[in-house]
Amino acid sequence: MATFLKAKRRFTVHLRPEDVDEELDNGPDVSVIAGALAQLVEWGNLRADPDTSRVTTVEDFHRARFLYQLTRHGEATEQALTTYDEALGRRGALQAVALTDITDRLRGLLALAGEPDPDPAKVHLLLDSLVGRFRDLADNAQAFMRSLQRTIDLHDTDADTFRAYKDRLIDYLERFIKDLVSTGAEIAGLVESLENADVGQLLEIAARREAEDAAPGADDNDTEDSDPRRDAFERGRVLWQERWQGFRAWFVSDQHHPSQAKLLRNQARAAIPQLLQVVAALNERRAGRSDRTADFRTLARWFAQSPDEASLHRLWRSAFGLSSARHLTADPEQDGAVASSTPWASAPPLSISPRLRKTGSYERRGKPNRVLDRSEQRRYLADLAAKEAAETAAARAALVTSHPTRLSDIATLEPGAFQLFLGLLGDALAARTPGADTVRTSTSDGSMAIRLRVLDGPGEAEIHTPHGVLRGPDFLVEITDLTTRDETEARSA
Repeated sequence: MATFLKAKRRFTVHLRPEDVDEELDNGPDVSVIAGALAQLVEWGNLRADPDTSRVTTVEDFHRARFLYQLTRHGEATEQALTTYDEALGRRGALQAVALTDITDRLRGLLALAGEPDPDPAKVHLLLDSLVGRFRDLADNAQAFMRSLQRTIDLHDTDADTFRAYKDRLIDYLERFIKDLVSTGAEIAGLVESLENADVGQLLEIAARREAEDAAPGADDNDTEDSDPRRDAFERGRVLWQERWQGFRAWFVSDQHHPSQAKLLRNQARAAIPQLLQVVAALNERRAGRSDRTADFRTLARWFAQSPDEASLHRLWRSAFGLSSARHLTADPEQDGAVASSTPWASAPPLSISPRLRKTGSYERRGKPNRVLDRSEQRRYLADLAAKEAAETAAARAALVTSHPTRLSDIATLEPGAFQLFLGLLGDALAARTPGADTVRTSTSDGSMAIRLRVLDGPGEAEIHTPHGVLRGPDFLVEITDLTTRDETEARSA
Protein backbone atom coordinates (compact mmCIF):
# COMPACT_ATOMS: atom_id res chain seq x y z
CA MET A 1 0.00 0.00 0.00
CA ALA A 2 2.91 2.35 0.68
CA THR A 3 4.14 1.60 -2.85
CA PHE A 4 0.80 2.64 -4.31
CA LEU A 5 0.80 5.88 -2.28
CA LYS A 6 4.34 6.62 -3.47
CA ALA A 7 3.27 6.00 -7.06
CA LYS A 8 0.29 8.31 -6.61
CA ARG A 9 2.61 11.09 -5.45
CA ARG A 10 4.46 10.58 -8.77
CA PHE A 11 1.10 10.87 -10.59
CA THR A 12 1.17 7.17 -11.59
CA VAL A 13 -2.35 5.77 -11.70
CA HIS A 14 -1.97 2.02 -12.36
CA LEU A 15 0.65 -0.50 -11.26
CA ARG A 16 1.32 -4.05 -12.41
CA PRO A 17 2.65 -6.74 -10.07
CA GLU A 18 6.02 -6.40 -11.82
CA ASP A 19 6.07 -2.67 -11.01
CA VAL A 20 5.38 -3.38 -7.33
CA ASP A 21 8.19 -5.98 -7.33
CA GLU A 22 10.64 -3.41 -8.69
CA GLU A 23 9.76 -0.96 -5.91
CA LEU A 24 10.21 -3.60 -3.19
CA ASP A 25 13.96 -4.25 -2.99
CA ASN A 26 14.72 -7.85 -1.94
CA GLY A 27 11.00 -8.43 -1.58
CA PRO A 28 8.91 -11.55 -2.34
CA ASP A 29 8.59 -12.89 -5.88
CA VAL A 30 5.93 -11.77 -8.32
CA SER A 31 3.57 -14.69 -7.56
CA VAL A 32 3.46 -13.82 -3.85
CA ILE A 33 2.93 -10.15 -4.70
CA ALA A 34 0.08 -11.05 -7.05
CA GLY A 35 -1.61 -13.03 -4.26
CA ALA A 36 -1.25 -10.13 -1.84
CA LEU A 37 -2.69 -7.72 -4.42
CA ALA A 38 -5.66 -10.03 -4.98
CA GLN A 39 -6.30 -10.07 -1.21
CA LEU A 40 -6.17 -6.25 -1.10
CA VAL A 41 -8.69 -6.17 -3.95
CA GLU A 42 -10.97 -8.47 -1.96
CA TRP A 43 -10.70 -6.17 1.08
CA GLY A 44 -11.52 -3.12 -1.01
CA ASN A 45 -8.14 -1.37 -0.74
CA LEU A 46 -7.32 -1.80 -4.43
CA ARG A 47 -9.26 -2.03 -7.67
CA ALA A 48 -8.22 -4.50 -10.39
CA ASP A 49 -8.79 -3.77 -14.11
CA PRO A 50 -7.99 -6.28 -16.88
CA ASP A 51 -4.63 -5.58 -18.50
CA THR A 52 -5.14 -6.10 -22.25
CA SER A 53 -2.35 -3.84 -23.44
CA ARG A 54 0.15 -6.69 -23.73
CA VAL A 55 -2.15 -9.39 -25.19
CA THR A 56 -0.77 -10.87 -28.43
CA THR A 57 -2.25 -14.39 -28.43
CA VAL A 58 -5.44 -16.12 -27.38
CA GLU A 59 -3.59 -17.76 -24.47
CA ASP A 60 -2.50 -14.32 -23.23
CA PHE A 61 -6.12 -13.13 -23.42
CA HIS A 62 -7.37 -15.96 -21.21
CA ARG A 63 -4.47 -15.57 -18.73
CA ALA A 64 -5.41 -13.30 -15.80
CA ARG A 65 -3.50 -10.00 -16.05
CA PHE A 66 -4.58 -6.99 -14.06
CA LEU A 67 -3.73 -3.34 -13.52
CA TYR A 68 -4.14 -2.25 -9.91
CA GLN A 69 -4.95 1.18 -8.53
CA LEU A 70 -5.94 2.58 -5.14
CA THR A 71 -9.59 2.85 -4.25
CA ARG A 72 -10.93 5.85 -2.39
CA HIS A 73 -11.36 3.83 0.81
CA GLY A 74 -7.93 2.23 0.53
CA GLU A 75 -6.20 5.56 0.02
CA ALA A 76 -8.04 7.09 2.97
CA THR A 77 -7.12 4.15 5.22
CA GLU A 78 -3.44 4.23 4.27
CA GLN A 79 -3.21 8.00 4.70
CA ALA A 80 -4.88 7.73 8.11
CA LEU A 81 -2.35 5.10 9.22
CA THR A 82 0.52 7.22 7.91
CA THR A 83 -0.79 10.28 9.77
CA TYR A 84 -1.18 8.19 12.92
CA ASP A 85 2.44 6.99 12.75
CA GLU A 86 3.72 10.51 12.10
CA ALA A 87 1.72 11.91 15.01
CA LEU A 88 3.10 9.29 17.42
CA GLY A 89 6.71 9.99 16.51
CA ARG A 90 6.35 13.70 15.99
CA ARG A 91 8.76 15.85 17.95
CA GLY A 92 7.37 19.23 16.97
CA ALA A 93 9.06 22.61 17.10
CA LEU A 94 8.37 26.19 18.09
CA GLN A 95 8.48 27.85 14.68
CA ALA A 96 9.55 31.45 15.11
CA VAL A 97 9.99 31.67 11.32
CA ALA A 98 6.30 30.84 10.88
CA LEU A 99 5.42 33.96 12.88
CA THR A 100 7.33 36.09 10.36
CA ASP A 101 5.64 34.33 7.44
CA ILE A 102 2.20 34.90 8.99
CA THR A 103 3.04 38.59 9.42
CA ASP A 104 4.01 38.88 5.74
CA ARG A 105 0.73 37.21 4.63
CA LEU A 106 -1.32 39.54 6.82
CA ARG A 107 0.43 42.58 5.39
CA GLY A 108 -0.36 41.34 1.87
CA LEU A 109 -4.02 40.80 2.76
CA LEU A 110 -4.21 44.26 4.32
CA ALA A 111 -2.87 45.78 1.10
CA LEU A 112 -5.45 43.86 -0.96
CA ALA A 113 -8.24 44.92 1.41
CA GLY A 114 -7.48 48.54 0.57
CA GLU A 115 -7.99 47.97 -3.17
CA PRO A 116 -11.43 48.65 -4.69
CA ASP A 117 -11.41 45.40 -6.72
CA PRO A 118 -8.97 42.85 -5.19
CA ASP A 119 -7.58 40.08 -7.39
CA PRO A 120 -9.43 36.86 -6.36
CA ALA A 121 -6.41 34.67 -7.17
CA LYS A 122 -4.09 36.71 -4.95
CA VAL A 123 -6.62 36.84 -2.12
CA HIS A 124 -7.22 33.09 -2.23
CA LEU A 125 -3.52 32.20 -2.43
CA LEU A 126 -2.63 34.50 0.48
CA LEU A 127 -5.45 33.17 2.68
CA ASP A 128 -4.63 29.57 1.80
CA SER A 129 -0.94 30.13 2.56
CA LEU A 130 -1.85 31.90 5.81
CA VAL A 131 -3.99 28.97 6.95
CA GLY A 132 -1.27 26.48 6.02
CA ARG A 133 1.48 28.29 7.92
CA PHE A 134 -0.80 28.87 10.91
CA ARG A 135 -1.81 25.18 10.99
CA ASP A 136 1.86 24.15 10.93
CA LEU A 137 2.65 26.61 13.72
CA ALA A 138 -0.20 25.45 15.97
CA ASP A 139 0.34 21.71 15.35
CA ASN A 140 4.10 21.90 15.83
CA ALA A 141 3.77 23.99 18.98
CA GLN A 142 1.30 21.53 20.46
CA ALA A 143 3.51 18.54 19.57
CA PHE A 144 6.61 20.27 20.95
CA MET A 145 5.03 21.16 24.31
CA ARG A 146 3.66 17.62 24.58
CA SER A 147 7.10 16.10 23.90
CA LEU A 148 8.68 18.64 26.25
CA GLN A 149 6.37 17.53 29.06
CA ARG A 150 7.28 13.90 28.34
CA THR A 151 10.95 14.87 28.56
CA ILE A 152 10.35 16.52 31.94
CA ASP A 153 8.31 13.59 33.27
CA LEU A 154 10.55 10.80 31.89
CA HIS A 155 14.05 12.06 32.59
CA ASP A 156 15.69 8.69 33.22
CA THR A 157 18.90 9.57 31.38
CA ASP A 158 22.50 10.47 31.99
CA ALA A 159 22.79 13.58 34.17
CA ASP A 160 25.50 15.26 32.07
CA THR A 161 23.58 14.62 28.84
CA PHE A 162 20.38 16.03 30.27
CA ARG A 163 22.13 19.13 31.64
CA ALA A 164 23.65 19.87 28.23
CA TYR A 165 20.26 19.33 26.59
CA LYS A 166 18.64 21.54 29.23
CA ASP A 167 20.92 24.48 28.43
CA ARG A 168 20.13 24.31 24.71
CA LEU A 169 16.42 23.83 25.35
CA ILE A 170 16.15 26.79 27.74
CA ASP A 171 17.94 29.03 25.23
CA TYR A 172 15.55 27.77 22.55
CA LEU A 173 12.50 28.52 24.71
CA GLU A 174 13.74 32.00 25.64
CA ARG A 175 14.33 32.94 21.98
CA PHE A 176 10.85 31.74 20.99
CA ILE A 177 9.21 33.59 23.90
CA LYS A 178 10.98 36.80 22.84
CA ASP A 179 9.85 36.37 19.21
CA LEU A 180 6.31 35.50 20.30
CA VAL A 181 6.05 38.62 22.46
CA SER A 182 7.30 41.00 19.75
CA THR A 183 5.83 39.39 16.62
CA GLY A 184 2.61 38.29 18.35
CA ALA A 185 1.75 41.90 19.24
CA GLU A 186 2.33 42.93 15.60
CA ILE A 187 0.14 40.08 14.34
CA ALA A 188 -2.65 41.09 16.75
CA GLY A 189 -2.47 44.66 15.42
CA LEU A 190 -2.65 43.44 11.80
CA VAL A 191 -5.67 41.26 12.64
CA GLU A 192 -7.43 44.29 14.12
CA SER A 193 -6.59 46.38 11.04
CA LEU A 194 -7.91 43.67 8.70
CA GLU A 195 -11.18 43.46 10.60
CA ASN A 196 -11.56 47.22 10.37
CA ALA A 197 -10.92 46.93 6.61
CA ASP A 198 -13.74 44.32 6.24
CA VAL A 199 -11.87 41.02 6.16
CA GLY A 200 -15.22 39.28 5.56
CA GLN A 201 -15.13 40.53 1.97
CA LEU A 202 -11.77 38.80 1.41
CA LEU A 203 -13.11 35.57 2.94
CA GLU A 204 -16.11 35.66 0.60
CA ILE A 205 -13.81 36.22 -2.40
CA ALA A 206 -11.79 33.10 -1.45
CA ALA A 207 -14.97 31.04 -0.92
CA ARG A 208 -16.41 32.19 -4.26
CA ARG A 209 -13.20 31.27 -6.10
CA GLU A 210 -13.21 27.78 -4.57
CA ALA A 211 -16.91 27.35 -5.47
CA GLU A 212 -16.19 27.90 -9.19
CA ASP A 213 -14.92 24.33 -9.47
CA ALA A 214 -17.93 22.75 -7.70
CA ALA A 215 -19.21 19.76 -9.68
CA PRO A 216 -22.93 18.95 -9.94
CA GLY A 217 -24.01 16.03 -7.79
CA ALA A 218 -21.12 16.42 -5.38
CA ASP A 219 -23.54 16.66 -2.45
CA ASP A 220 -26.03 13.92 -1.63
CA ASN A 221 -28.66 16.59 -0.86
CA ASP A 222 -28.45 18.17 -4.32
CA THR A 223 -31.74 18.44 -6.21
CA GLU A 224 -32.62 19.53 -9.71
CA ASP A 225 -33.30 23.10 -8.51
CA SER A 226 -30.15 23.42 -6.41
CA ASP A 227 -27.14 25.37 -7.63
CA PRO A 228 -23.91 23.50 -6.77
CA ARG A 229 -21.83 26.68 -6.97
CA ARG A 230 -24.13 28.56 -4.60
CA ASP A 231 -24.18 25.69 -2.11
CA ALA A 232 -20.40 25.30 -2.30
CA PHE A 233 -20.00 29.04 -1.78
CA GLU A 234 -22.16 28.99 1.37
CA ARG A 235 -20.22 26.05 2.80
CA GLY A 236 -16.90 27.66 1.93
CA ARG A 237 -17.88 31.02 3.39
CA VAL A 238 -18.80 29.43 6.73
CA LEU A 239 -15.55 27.42 6.68
CA TRP A 240 -13.37 30.48 6.01
CA GLN A 241 -15.13 32.45 8.75
CA GLU A 242 -14.47 29.63 11.23
CA ARG A 243 -10.81 29.55 10.19
CA TRP A 244 -10.49 33.29 10.68
CA GLN A 245 -12.14 33.17 14.10
CA GLY A 246 -9.77 30.40 15.17
CA PHE A 247 -6.79 32.34 13.86
CA ARG A 248 -7.97 35.49 15.66
CA ALA A 249 -8.45 33.65 18.95
CA TRP A 250 -4.88 32.37 18.71
CA PHE A 251 -3.33 35.84 18.76
CA VAL A 252 -5.97 38.25 20.14
CA SER A 253 -7.28 38.03 23.72
CA ASP A 254 -10.77 39.07 24.69
CA GLN A 255 -12.28 40.00 28.03
CA HIS A 256 -13.02 36.45 29.12
CA HIS A 257 -10.54 34.26 27.22
CA PRO A 258 -6.77 34.82 26.89
CA SER A 259 -5.24 34.16 23.50
CA GLN A 260 -3.62 30.81 22.71
CA ALA A 261 -0.33 32.61 22.06
CA LYS A 262 -0.41 34.00 25.61
CA LEU A 263 -1.18 30.54 27.03
CA LEU A 264 1.67 29.05 24.97
CA ARG A 265 4.02 31.76 26.24
CA ASN A 266 3.03 31.03 29.85
CA GLN A 267 3.43 27.30 29.31
CA ALA A 268 6.89 27.76 27.79
CA ARG A 269 7.91 30.00 30.69
CA ALA A 270 6.65 27.43 33.22
CA ALA A 271 8.69 24.70 31.51
CA ILE A 272 11.98 26.44 32.35
CA PRO A 273 11.74 26.09 36.18
CA GLN A 274 10.45 22.54 35.70
CA LEU A 275 13.59 21.70 33.74
CA LEU A 276 15.69 23.21 36.53
CA GLN A 277 13.86 21.05 39.07
CA VAL A 278 14.68 17.97 37.01
CA VAL A 279 18.36 18.94 37.00
CA ALA A 280 18.24 19.41 40.79
CA ALA A 281 16.71 15.93 41.16
CA LEU A 282 19.44 14.45 38.95
CA ASN A 283 22.11 16.16 41.05
CA GLU A 284 20.59 14.77 44.24
CA ARG A 285 20.54 11.29 42.72
CA ARG A 286 24.17 11.71 41.67
CA ALA A 287 25.13 12.81 45.19
CA GLY A 288 23.94 9.47 46.55
CA ARG A 289 20.70 10.56 48.18
CA SER A 290 17.82 8.14 48.46
CA ASP A 291 15.75 8.03 45.29
CA ARG A 292 12.29 6.59 45.87
CA THR A 293 11.60 6.42 42.14
CA ALA A 294 14.60 4.16 41.55
CA ASP A 295 13.59 2.00 44.55
CA PHE A 296 10.10 1.45 43.19
CA ARG A 297 11.46 0.60 39.74
CA THR A 298 13.79 -1.97 41.25
CA LEU A 299 10.93 -3.40 43.28
CA ALA A 300 8.74 -3.59 40.16
CA ARG A 301 11.53 -5.46 38.38
CA TRP A 302 11.70 -7.95 41.26
CA PHE A 303 7.95 -8.49 41.07
CA ALA A 304 8.20 -9.13 37.32
CA GLN A 305 11.00 -11.68 37.85
CA SER A 306 9.27 -13.62 40.65
CA PRO A 307 8.91 -17.32 39.69
CA ASP A 308 5.51 -18.03 41.28
CA GLU A 309 2.63 -16.48 43.19
CA ALA A 310 3.96 -17.54 46.59
CA SER A 311 7.17 -15.63 45.92
CA LEU A 312 5.11 -12.58 45.02
CA HIS A 313 3.32 -12.73 48.39
CA ARG A 314 6.61 -13.14 50.31
CA LEU A 315 8.12 -10.19 48.43
CA TRP A 316 5.03 -8.08 49.18
CA ARG A 317 5.19 -8.84 52.91
CA SER A 318 8.94 -8.18 53.04
CA ALA A 319 8.73 -4.90 51.13
CA PHE A 320 5.71 -3.33 52.82
CA GLY A 321 5.56 -5.15 56.16
CA LEU A 322 1.85 -5.94 55.84
CA SER A 323 0.49 -8.98 57.67
CA SER A 324 -2.73 -10.11 59.22
CA ALA A 325 -4.36 -7.65 61.65
CA ARG A 326 -3.70 -7.95 65.41
CA HIS A 327 -5.39 -6.15 68.29
CA LEU A 328 -3.24 -3.49 69.95
CA THR A 329 -2.89 -3.47 73.72
CA ALA A 330 -1.02 -0.83 75.67
CA ASP A 331 -0.25 -3.29 78.48
CA PRO A 332 -0.29 -7.01 77.57
CA GLU A 333 -0.54 -7.96 81.29
CA GLN A 334 -3.66 -5.91 82.00
CA ASP A 335 -6.91 -7.68 82.75
CA GLY A 336 -9.37 -8.21 79.96
CA ALA A 337 -6.80 -8.36 77.12
CA VAL A 338 -8.50 -9.06 73.79
CA ALA A 339 -7.46 -12.20 71.94
CA SER A 340 -6.00 -11.74 68.47
CA SER A 341 -8.73 -13.92 67.00
CA THR A 342 -11.46 -11.49 68.10
CA PRO A 343 -13.02 -9.57 65.14
CA TRP A 344 -12.43 -5.83 65.11
CA ALA A 345 -16.17 -5.11 65.09
CA SER A 346 -16.66 -7.18 68.28
CA ALA A 347 -13.62 -5.86 70.21
CA PRO A 348 -14.06 -3.00 72.73
CA PRO A 349 -12.49 0.38 71.81
CA LEU A 350 -9.06 1.23 73.16
CA SER A 351 -8.03 4.76 74.16
CA ILE A 352 -4.49 5.67 73.03
CA SER A 353 -2.70 8.85 73.98
CA PRO A 354 -1.53 11.06 71.08
CA ARG A 355 2.10 10.72 72.20
CA LEU A 356 1.87 6.93 72.14
CA ARG A 357 0.34 7.02 68.68
CA LYS A 358 3.12 9.32 67.42
CA THR A 359 6.26 7.96 69.13
CA GLY A 360 5.35 4.50 70.42
CA SER A 361 5.94 5.43 74.06
CA TYR A 362 4.12 7.39 76.76
CA GLU A 363 6.93 9.82 77.46
CA ARG A 364 10.16 10.87 75.84
CA ARG A 365 13.23 9.08 77.16
CA GLY A 366 16.71 10.50 77.63
CA LYS A 367 17.94 14.03 78.22
CA PRO A 368 16.52 16.93 76.22
CA ASN A 369 18.18 18.03 73.00
CA ARG A 370 20.89 20.66 73.20
CA VAL A 371 19.75 24.09 72.04
CA LEU A 372 21.69 25.09 68.93
CA ASP A 373 23.09 28.58 68.52
CA ARG A 374 21.97 29.80 65.09
CA SER A 375 22.93 33.45 65.48
CA GLU A 376 25.63 33.18 62.81
CA GLN A 377 23.17 31.72 60.28
CA ARG A 378 20.67 34.47 61.11
CA ARG A 379 23.31 37.15 60.52
CA TYR A 380 24.21 35.58 57.20
CA LEU A 381 20.57 35.48 56.07
CA ALA A 382 20.05 39.07 57.22
CA ASP A 383 23.15 40.25 55.29
CA LEU A 384 22.01 38.32 52.20
CA ALA A 385 18.51 39.82 52.38
CA ALA A 386 19.96 43.32 52.82
CA LYS A 387 22.29 42.83 49.84
CA GLU A 388 19.45 41.60 47.62
CA ALA A 389 17.23 44.49 48.74
CA ALA A 390 20.01 46.97 47.94
CA GLU A 391 20.53 45.46 44.47
CA THR A 392 16.79 45.58 43.78
CA ALA A 393 16.57 49.19 45.01
CA ALA A 394 19.53 50.16 42.80
CA ALA A 395 17.89 48.50 39.79
CA ARG A 396 14.64 50.35 40.49
CA ALA A 397 16.45 53.64 40.86
CA ALA A 398 18.21 53.09 37.53
CA LEU A 399 14.93 52.45 35.75
CA VAL A 400 12.71 55.14 37.25
CA THR A 401 12.07 58.01 34.81
CA SER A 402 11.12 61.52 35.90
CA HIS A 403 9.32 62.11 32.59
CA PRO A 404 8.31 60.04 29.53
CA THR A 405 11.46 58.77 27.81
CA ARG A 406 12.08 57.06 24.49
CA LEU A 407 13.51 53.55 24.63
CA SER A 408 16.26 54.63 22.26
CA ASP A 409 17.42 57.21 24.86
CA ILE A 410 18.05 54.58 27.58
CA ALA A 411 21.21 53.38 25.74
CA THR A 412 22.80 51.10 28.40
CA LEU A 413 21.66 49.11 31.44
CA GLU A 414 23.41 46.99 34.05
CA PRO A 415 22.46 43.26 34.25
CA GLY A 416 20.21 43.62 37.33
CA ALA A 417 18.39 46.66 35.98
CA PHE A 418 18.09 45.05 32.55
CA GLN A 419 16.43 41.91 33.94
CA LEU A 420 13.90 44.03 35.82
CA PHE A 421 13.33 46.23 32.76
CA LEU A 422 12.84 43.19 30.49
CA GLY A 423 10.15 41.82 32.79
CA LEU A 424 8.36 45.19 32.88
CA LEU A 425 8.53 45.54 29.10
CA GLY A 426 7.23 42.01 28.55
CA ASP A 427 4.28 42.57 30.91
CA ALA A 428 3.40 45.82 29.15
CA LEU A 429 3.53 44.29 25.65
CA ALA A 430 1.47 41.31 26.80
CA ALA A 431 -1.18 43.60 28.33
CA ARG A 432 -1.45 45.73 25.20
CA THR A 433 -4.69 45.21 23.27
CA PRO A 434 -4.95 45.57 19.47
CA GLY A 435 -5.43 49.17 18.39
CA ALA A 436 -4.44 50.64 21.77
CA ASP A 437 -1.81 53.40 21.60
CA THR A 438 -1.14 53.49 25.35
CA VAL A 439 -0.91 50.70 27.92
CA ARG A 440 -0.29 50.89 31.66
CA THR A 441 0.48 47.92 33.90
CA SER A 442 2.36 47.10 37.09
CA THR A 443 4.44 44.22 38.44
CA SER A 444 2.81 41.33 40.27
CA ASP A 445 4.12 42.58 43.65
CA GLY A 446 2.83 46.10 43.01
CA SER A 447 6.27 47.69 43.44
CA MET A 448 6.68 49.27 39.98
CA ALA A 449 4.42 50.57 37.21
CA ILE A 450 5.15 51.12 33.53
CA ARG A 451 3.32 53.26 31.00
CA LEU A 452 4.01 52.48 27.33
CA ARG A 453 2.91 54.61 24.38
CA VAL A 454 3.29 53.91 20.67
CA LEU A 455 5.28 56.48 18.69
CA ASP A 456 4.24 57.76 15.29
CA GLY A 457 6.45 56.57 12.48
CA PRO A 458 8.91 53.67 12.35
CA GLY A 459 11.82 53.65 14.73
CA GLU A 460 14.21 51.19 16.35
CA ALA A 461 15.68 51.24 19.84
CA GLU A 462 18.92 49.62 21.02
CA ILE A 463 19.74 48.92 24.67
CA HIS A 464 23.29 47.75 25.37
CA THR A 465 24.04 45.34 28.21
CA PRO A 466 27.16 43.36 29.20
CA HIS A 467 25.49 40.27 27.69
CA GLY A 468 24.45 41.74 24.35
CA VAL A 469 22.22 44.29 22.64
CA LEU A 470 18.38 44.35 22.78
CA ARG A 471 16.82 45.72 19.59
CA GLY A 472 13.18 46.40 18.93
CA PRO A 473 10.57 49.02 18.00
CA ASP A 474 10.88 52.36 19.75
CA PHE A 475 8.26 53.31 22.38
CA LEU A 476 7.72 56.19 24.78
CA VAL A 477 8.07 54.69 28.26
CA GLU A 478 7.48 56.02 31.77
CA ILE A 479 8.49 53.86 34.77
CA THR A 480 7.37 54.69 38.33
CA ASP A 481 8.60 53.23 41.63
CA LEU A 482 5.35 52.73 43.57
CA THR A 483 7.12 51.95 46.85
CA THR A 484 8.91 55.33 46.88
CA ARG A 485 5.68 57.13 45.99
CA ASP A 486 3.79 55.40 48.80
CA GLU A 487 6.49 56.36 51.34
CA THR A 488 6.40 60.00 50.15
CA GLU A 489 2.62 60.12 50.46
CA ALA A 490 2.78 58.59 53.94
CA ARG A 491 5.34 61.21 55.14
CA SER A 492 3.30 64.07 53.69
CA ALA A 493 0.17 62.74 55.41
